[in-house]
Amino acid sequence: MLTQADIDREIAEWRGGGTADGHPPRDYAPYRSSLLRHPKQPLVAVKDPDAAELHGPVFGVTDVTALDADLTRQHHGEPLGERITVEGRVTDRQGRPVRGQLVEVWQANASGRYPHQRDDHPAPHDPNFSGVGRCLTSEDGSYKFTTIKPGAYPWRNHRNAWRPAHIHFSVFGTAFAQRLVTQMYFPGDPLFAFDPVLRSVTDERARQRLVAAYDHELSVPEWSLGYRWDIVLDGPAATWTES
Repeated sequence: MLTQADIDREIAEWRGGGTADGHPPRDYAPYRSSLLRHPKQPLVAVKDPDAAELHGPVFGVTDVTALDADLTRQHHGEPLGERITVEGRVTDRQGRPVRGQLVEVWQANASGRYPHQRDDHPAPHDPNFSGVGRCLTSEDGSYKFTTIKPGAYPWRNHRNAWRPAHIHFSVFGTAFAQRLVTQMYFPGDPLFAFDPVLRSVTDERARQRLVAAYDHELSVPEWSLGYRWDIVLDGPAATWTES
């Protein structure tokens, strides 16, 4: 159950004040679009959570297949780029596995372009890469994706603005209204220091938790490089999430 301190912290965060555990303010000025879209009013309690769920998407275990987690095998041809395996666990603050959770990913292709009509970055499309995948966590809370390392791309937030290579992650919890969204980055990226999205996480330790670790044991011989990235849902070591 939430304490009054938890509620006060949530309200402060939604008003743009940020939190002590590294979560960014909702109106972080260097991230320009956040000034236009952040909530201006306090949180409003949903009177009937069950009714709210009627407007969310529905999925079942049988709707998620093994092919969904391999973004390199979803088309007739192979996508271009560096194959990678991304694996990790979804846990709570005490390290207990969160089982049977829907984990979704979406990303740009190896050239840094999304297959979206509003993406006008003059980089090539890849007809063999859609950039979306999903899986369910196993009994030990683990997930695994095979994909292509995404490229950096310009995003016009400021002069010469480029996003570091990243993969978007979504974890649904037990209901759509509990959905959390975050981003995974790659180690050693020279764009970290210039990215307002990542820099909006003001706690250095929290920022580091968004960066995957190269794991040679996860690399598949003659096939892909391996990265490990765990998602912690709450507590002092929680993974930063977006609004």
